[in-house]
Amino acid sequence: MTSYPSMRPAAVPSTGGRGRAIRNALVTIVLFVGALWLIELVDVADHHSLDRWGILPRTEEGLRGIAFAPLLHAGWDHLASNSVPALVLGFVGLLAGAARFLSATVFVWLFSGAGVWLTGQGHTVTIGLSGVIFGWMTYLVVRGFFNKSIVQILVGVVLLVLYGTMFLGVLPGQPGVSWQAHLFGAIGGVLAAAALGRPKHRTSKQVDVMATG
Repeated sequence: MTSYPSMRPAAVPSTGGRGRAIRNALVTIVLFVGALWLIELVDVADHHSLDRWGILPRTEEGLRGIAFAPLLHAGWDHLASNSVPALVLGFVGLLAGAARFLSATVFVWLFSGAGVWLTGQGHTVTIGLSGVIFGWMTYLVVRGFFNKSIVQILVGVVLLVLYGTMFLGVLPGQPGVSWQAHLFGAIGGVLAAAALGRPKHRTSKQVDVMATG
């Protein structure tokens, strides 16, 4: 008995399909960031009453902040500083695969929030998207190694050149900055990349066809 790999033609994505993917990724991240600005508008109009929905470490009330804190910001400057990296990193992530990136986002969102709730400074409220942004960054930087993709590794290098200094934010000592959110977000991004990396299994091009002879 002999075996040989089946010869199946590889699918080549069409230009139109690529264009739709770019448009969908752009629209999705712009709508998301736009929603953050709308939420902040409501918050400012209501004298920042929504901020109480942030993370209050080690309190029962603060648990809800794990879900809501990334949607809230401490003013327009805070939101503006998060918006540009959110647009860039979110677009890159969505373009590579929306379902996988959204799964990574959910994991990072919860992991960062839980880390802040467990280890954050008492009697404080933590809000802002930066923990998720740190997770997006590490996810996009390391995913290529788990996926064994040269293109994704190169994209990660470019992102490091553009935003590598942001990792200083995982260090404690910056007043008014939750380094815990940044640190746990960054760790969550790496874990998400490892969990969502392409499994090592045979693809359709590698299915063995058995023949007698």
